[in-house]
Amino acid sequence: MVTKQLSGSSDEADLRRADSLAREIFSDVANKWALLIIEALGERTLRFSELRDEVEGISHKMLTQNLRMLERNGLAERKVYPTVPPRVEYTLTQPGQALRATVDLLCDWTHRYFGDIETARRRFDT
Repeated sequence: MVTKQLSGSSDEADLRRADSLAREIFSDVANKWALLIIEALGERTLRFSELRDEVEGISHKMLTQNLRMLERNGLAERKVYPTVPPRVEYTLTQPGQALRATVDLLCDWTHRYFGDIETARRRFDT
């Protein structure tokens, strides 16, 4: 994965610029699996298998990729215990918890407007 490097330019923080670091970060975290993992972790610490059970429909590969991405971006921490078999736990970091507040707002919005969206979809599809 090629990562853009922060140059100190204000352009790096501009989400509208295709070549900005901010756009890369936004792209990483604004996907359905990342959002669902963040929501599932909440304020808890979960093992890989527990997370897979919490996020219905996610494959082993997608969970692994998204957990690595969240860890790389400093949003989740991975703790490995030296046991046989190895025990691995994940928890959100402080920045991850801050993002979770935004994810919670998105979930609240979805619940609030679920009926309106369902009605609009039916109307559009007919």
